[in-house]
Amino acid sequence: MALNPDSVLDVGAGFGKYGMLCREYLELWDGRQKYSDFRRRIDAVEAFEIYITPLHNFVYNHIYIGDIQEMYDELDFNYDLVLLIDVLEHFNKQEGERLINRLLIKNKGILISTPKMVSDQKDAFENEYETHRSQWKPSELSSFGSSFFIKDHKSVICYIGKRDYVKKLEYGLKKSKKKQFLNYLKKRLASIHFVYQTYHLIKGW
Repeated sequence: MALNPDSVLDVGAGFGKYGMLCREYLELWDGRQKYSDFRRRIDAVEAFEIYITPLHNFVYNHIYIGDIQEMYDELDFNYDLVLLIDVLEHFNKQEGERLINRLLIKNKGILISTPKMVSDQKDAFENEYETHRSQWKPSELSSFGSSFFIKDHKSVICYIGKRDYVKKLEYGLKKSKKKQFLNYLKKRLASIHFVYQTYHLIKGW
């Protein structure tokens, strides 16, 4: 993870999968090999308390129960990264804009993922917060400040934050892509060499 955050706030945690992924990649893969010695702060906000399970209590340091729009003052911590994954479309445009602006005041950056084509979804799992209320374009998200977009055919994925962190993310992703390309190229060259050798072996040359 290019940003390597020491603290994460998962807004709209739902089933808790993104908190689990953050905990795994930021804690279990850091070289310490300590299965439950968590050193990073990963918190969650969830409006629908029924969703909370023992999994959440294991993964998250603290779980705020309630609507994020009504809880700004309770969040007395400045996070390195705020996750709005499949969350923004559940607010209308005015609410969403206010949410992003408020979160950017105290925190270093926000990672947003929202569908390119939002379905006509009403409440699900008897949860009114699951209703879809808006659809967002890249141009709307980039208007909030320094941003970086990750290409995806289903979702608009965007990081918004302080300029130096945006540059850091861009550099990390470019470096990762370059490494992937070099590994791919090596494999292709190796396979070509193998085919060449096999051909001459069969032909008896």
